[in-house]
Amino acid sequence: MHKYSGQAVRIFEGQFADAMKNRTLTIWLMLGHFANDWPITALWLIVPAVGLSMGLSPVEVGLLFTIGNVGAALAYLPAGILADHVSNRGRLLLVTFWWVSLGYLLASTASGFWSLALLLALAGMGDAAWHPIATAVLTRENKERRAYVLGMHAVGGSMAEVLAPLVAGVLLAYVDWRTVLALSTVPTVIMGICFIWVARTIPRVTKQRVRKHDFIHLLNIWRKGNGLRMVAMICFYNMSLMALFSMIPLYLAARHGLETWIVGLLISGMLIFGALAQPGIGKASDVIGRRNIVVGGNLIAGLACIMLVFQPSLWIMILAMFVAITPLVAIRAAVLAGAVDHSDRSEGATLGLAFVLLDGIGAFGSLLAGAAANISWVYMFGLAAVFSLSAVTLGIFTVFGRAAAPASGTPSPTKADFG
Repeated sequence: MHKYSGQAVRIFEGQFADAMKNRTLTIWLMLGHFANDWPITALWLIVPAVGLSMGLSPVEVGLLFTIGNVGAALAYLPAGILADHVSNRGRLLLVTFWWVSLGYLLASTASGFWSLALLLALAGMGDAAWHPIATAVLTRENKERRAYVLGMHAVGGSMAEVLAPLVAGVLLAYVDWRTVLALSTVPTVIMGICFIWVARTIPRVTKQRVRKHDFIHLLNIWRKGNGLRMVAMICFYNMSLMALFSMIPLYLAARHGLETWIVGLLISGMLIFGALAQPGIGKASDVIGRRNIVVGGNLIAGLACIMLVFQPSLWIMILAMFVAITPLVAIRAAVLAGAVDHSDRSEGATLGLAFVLLDGIGAFGSLLAGAAANISWVYMFGLAAVFSLSAVTLGIFTVFGRAAAPASGTPSPTKADFG
């Protein structure tokens, strides 16, 4: 009896040690996400400031966002494939901090529109590479709670989205956009130094050869039927988010004459509730199903955008903007987890593809929203509503796969996930 009691204690101690190690890893990756995303999320205020400084039109501001995001999207899939096949993923994550830091420092010296756009795209590739690698590490180590750990990771990026525009808005009141862009690399440099040691703790995987057959099989999962519906849903979801993110700061500054620090404060406020809700919403989707969360979030956002079409008073519009953005930010982890569930293999490559759809194809939401705003702000908000409601329609008819079997005592997903 004593023998078995001793074994039980050792098993418990081992499980506890593994849980603490996993929690520490999750926190470091969350902080790394925060640092890498800081410069790119500061762009929500910096790029409109560039537009005002250079006399750019709304469509040109949207194009600047789109080029930056499409360029960055080129790094997602290769980085995801590397995450599945390279043993030392910690070293890959370390490189991203220095890539981002150098890229945005160079962008702060750009002499014109096109040089700035290309340098922003180049810098964004470093930040883009972080996402599929870090999230592949987390989803592989936490198969039974994918959306929860993705939500924890997303908190880092979302807190950057909350704080970076606020800090950028304050700084823009005193210095020009070039100085603000250069200063935005400070968190990334600091984390790059810290990660020299953290990288050694990232779990290694067996090195594998990249095979053409695996890549073709992955594409076949997504190119027809249910996979294609999920692809379209992801694209429309992020097109709505990108349309709102890129145009609301310009709308508040150009249409209502609000100062940059006020705009930064409002954007930060719009993001914080969705950011803090991501782990809880992700955990809920692990239990009750992805569809309920994804469809519900897009529906709330779509209805709020419809309210914006009617152009009520400024304070009602700001409230509607809060209601539109919060659920879109909150459900991001559930959207990504749904993509991993559908593939249920090659986590890095699957997440790389998902990020390509989100920030690559989805980035065209900025360009289209800018074109619509050139005609009328009413059209811009109407377009964002169409994007969200299209995601709702597709989500209703999409069959979401089951997450990995939960640990004992954890409720299983309901039949609602299977349609």
